Formats: sequence, C-alpha cells, structure tokens
Amino acid sequence: MGARALMFQGTGSDVGKSLMVAGLARALTNRGHAVRPFKPQNMSNNAAVTADGGEIGRAQALQARAAKVQPSVHMNPVLLKPQSETGAQVVVQGRIEGNARAADYQKLKPGLLARVIDSFGRMKAEADFVLVEGAGSASEVNLRAGDIANMGFARAADVPVILIGDIDRGGVIASLVGTKAVIEPEDAALIAGFIVNRFRGDPALFADGMARIAEMTGWAAIGLVPHFSDAARLPAEDALALNAPRERKAGARVKIAVPILPHIANFDDLDPLEAEPDVEVVRVKPGTTLPGDADLILLPGSKATIADLVALRKAGFDIDIAAHVRRGGRALGLCGGYQMLGRKLADPDGIEGPPGEVDGLGLLDIETRLTGDKRLVAVEGRTSDGVSFKGYEMHVGETTGPDTLRPFATIEGKPEGAISTDRLVAGTYVHGLFADDCQRAACVKQLGGEVSDLNYEAGVEATLDALAVHLEAHLDIDALIRIAR
Repeated sequence: MGARALMFQGTGSDVGKSLMVAGLARALTNRGHAVRPFKPQNMSNNAAVTADGGEIGRAQALQARAAKVQPSVHMNPVLLKPQSETGAQVVVQGRIEGNARAADYQKLKPGLLARVIDSFGRMKAEADFVLVEGAGSASEVNLRAGDIANMGFARAADVPVILIGDIDRGGVIASLVGTKAVIEPEDAALIAGFIVNRFRGDPALFADGMARIAEMTGWAAIGLVPHFSDAARLPAEDALALNAPRERKAGARVKIAVPILPHIANFDDLDPLEAEPDVEVVRVKPGTTLPGDADLILLPGSKATIADLVALRKAGFDIDIAAHVRRGGRALGLCGGYQMLGRKLADPDGIEGPPGEVDGLGLLDIETRLTGDKRLVAVEGRTSDGVSFKGYEMHVGETTGPDTLRPFATIEGKPEGAISTDRLVAGTYVHGLFADDCQRAACVKQLGGEVSDLNYEAGVEATLDALAVHLEAHLDIDALIRIAR
C-alpha cells in the first residue's frame, strides 16, 4: 500500500492547523509510522533553513522535527514572504523566484500547481502518511480560482480534508456549518470530518454542539480538543502570535526591549529568551516608547529592512535607542536589525523593495549593500568572548566597515558580525543564537541575570511529546487513519 495523505484546513487563520499537524506528526511517528508534513503554500516571514539548502516556513520545520526527520524544501514548495502591504517575495521549492504583487500572484498560481504536486509526490515516496496543512480559510471562495493552498490542492491531489474550527474565538458552529454552505459541492464532498479546537471548560457542555455540527454538515466529529496551554513553548508560525498577551515576570532582573516593526522576520529568535525565568522580553509596538530601564534593546530580523528602518524612525524608536546607548545600555541587532545599526543601508537592485539607500542608526561603523545572492546555511562557531553556539544564516547583503574588525563571532575560522569600539553595540547575521543554551546563558549572565538550568531544545521535544499525548486523548486518531487515502 502506498503512502496515505490527509489534509487539515481551517475555518480561518490561526485556528491551530500548524500545531495540529505537528502534534499528529509526533503521535503517528511514535506509533511507528514514517510521516512527512506538507504545506502547498505558506505566507510567513518566519522561515527555516532546510537540510537541502533552501528555505521553508518555520512551522513546517517544526512539523518535520515532530516527525523526527530533517526539513526539506519539498515540505513547503511555495513560500510567500511579505515585503509590503500588497506584495511578497515568492520562494519556490526553496529558492527565490522573484517578487509579485497580490494581483500578479493570483495569475502565477496555476503555473505553480505542477511543482506543488511534484513536491507532494516526493514526500509521498518517503512516507507512510503525509499530513497536509492548508492556509488561511477554506471558505475564501473569492480566491478559489487557481487555488493551490486549500481545496484547489485537495481536488488536484485527491486528498480528503479535515476541517478545524476554533471555539475560543466564538461562532464555531456557524464557521464550520457556514464553510459547507459557501464552498462548491465538489469541494465540500472532500471534507470527511471536523475538529473543534481550543475548548475551555467541561466538554460535556459542547456535546450537543458537536452533534449539531455533524448533523448539519454530514461530516464525522473527530474530536473536541481542549486548549493546550504549552503551545506557547513552541515556535509560532504566524505574526499574529506577536499580539498574544504575556504575563509580566515580577522580579525578573533582566529586561530586553524589542521594537516590533511591520516586516519582522524570524521572531522565534525571541522564544528562548522569553523562556528564561529571570528575563522579561518587552515587545514594543509603534505608538509607545522603548522602556528606559531596559538592559538590552534587541533589533530582530526584517524581510524589508529599509521599510522597517523608516517605520522605526517614524515611531521615534531611533531616539529611544540612541538615548539608551548614551546611558551605557546595550543594543544587539540580528540580521536585518544588524544592518539597521550601521551608517548606510543600500538596496540598489530593489531586492527587498524600491531601489534606494538610507542612513542607518549610525551605532555601528559599518555599511550594508543588499545583493541578489541569499546565504542559507546552518552554522556553528564561537562569539568573541569564546562561547560556542549553533544557529543558521538566512540573509542577503554584504556588510563591511571598521567595526567588522571587531567581529561578533568566528565561524569556520572567519570573522562574522561587528562590535562597536565601546562594546555596547553589536550585530550578527546568526539566527537561532539564543536557542543554544551556552550562548543564552552567557547573554543572561552578561546582563546581570541569574542563569537557569533551562535546556531549550529538550523543552521543545518534551512539548511535542506532550502535544501528541494530548491529541491521542482527545482525537479519534484511528478514524483519521481510516479516512486518509
């Protein structure tokens, strides 16, 4: 028997599709099956480097980890990385193929379907089960023509669908039943069952609701899944996660302030720091000021660095950062944030937006020129204080200048990054730095905090195992196996 496939679509964005696939991937893997995740089209600036030298959505990398396999470009053959309100960079099978405005991309989609099906076939050849994740909402009938992300893919690949609704946001009965009402009958026929996610309270109180949805749709009720509170310990796919409320850490001795800019990328760099008991990460959006008592201002990555630098200045964050450094405070830039800290930032070829050149924050004596070649590689090395690390690079751009003579790190014997003469400001292209326990501990200690015994990567593994147990308890996984084909 060949590989079976099953697709998980949602009534909307952020209903828990990514987490559901990750948990089921770990559950089926723990049962002894070979599992591969697959998402035909993803829109995210949170990306990961793959073992085959490309990039995919961060959520698919986490799902690959849940399945205990290396991530591949074929797990997410089309990745859209937003660079403006109406346009995105188009990455196909791990490689940049150009930029497209939303209207233009709609015309491109039908031509991408063959490559999506090619990648899907490659995943099927390696697996017993392929777990497919849809994108956004299954009921976006205005985007149905040429669709490759949801029902368009399911029809083309003949994959049965499970529809997920989020009860936590309200109206879950209407959203599930309404989906059947608005989609084409041929699409509705592919939906074999439904899951209600993020339930809080006594499940008996929604038993009638599950029965009514099943009666009105004709779909099998696969399960009512209680809210999984430990989901916050896993890297989030969607920038919507940046809006999630966070509890203040009373008594934390280290405060790290992070300006949240429109095109923030790879923001899972913050997760390991947030997991530290003695560290409070304060996410600051435009309209407020950076806290004056911050120990470190951290500038994360960006998919449109010049545009985000303009947004940073418009918010007045540049004034806050300059004042912070004058007071003896530390600043660290990661990737795009590193580029912003320099004197000049040029994009002559319009790689990340309209061609142009802008002044940087001038806190590092460096200049950056964006180039067409993208560096996508896992790296390991040592920072200037001799502490080892593992991480990855994912960037375009060449950075030069006097402060690079004081490198942030050494990778394969070569200098990387830059440090200012007073050593208060530093920048690096390395992502994933703080997921490394040694590097994170050194940072916390330098900032005056108490180093914990946190093993971040082991914590992610334990959370994936706990998620699998959670889904085994609340879903009819045997029914899912029977539905898959």
